[in-house]
Formats: sequence, C-alpha cells, structure tokens
Amino acid sequence: MRLLITLLFVLMSLFSSVAMADDTEGKITSINEEDDTIVLEDGKVYKLPGEFDYSAINQGMKISISYDVVGQERFITNIEEAE
Repeated sequence: MRLLITLLFVLMSLFSSVAMADDTEGKITSINEEDDTIVLEDGKVYKLPGEFDYSAINQGMKISISYDVVGQERFITNIEEAE
C-alpha cells in the first residue's frame, strides 16, 4: 500500500510538470508569421495555433492571452484584444 501511494505521488508530480496553464496581458512588439510566434513587451515569445488569422492582430495591439507551457515553450490557447 505504501508503494502504491508513493507511485501515485510520483506520477502526479510528473504530469503536473508537463504542461502548465497561465494567463497574461501585454502589447505585441513583434509578429513572426514564419515561426507562428508573437513577442510581447515583456520579451517573452508565445507560439500561435496553426492556421491562425494574422489579420486579427497587429504590432502595438494590447492583448490578453491564455497559454500552456510545455518544456520551455508557451503555446497560446486563447487570444483576445484587451481593453
């Protein structure tokens, strides 16, 4: 029983570190359509979803995003214009 509980805690810690979700706001300082990425004013790079409509965003636009962190990359799951 003790082994089972230990294994359960180990598995939970492994899965919790695989993908973390978070939200942020900021102005877009650059858009790279070739790499499907944007950079916000904090200098962090965020990966846009495939088949993204780039006409919906522009440099200098203030946005609010939700994203998942996998490894060292931030993958946007939701993007909206911020007020």
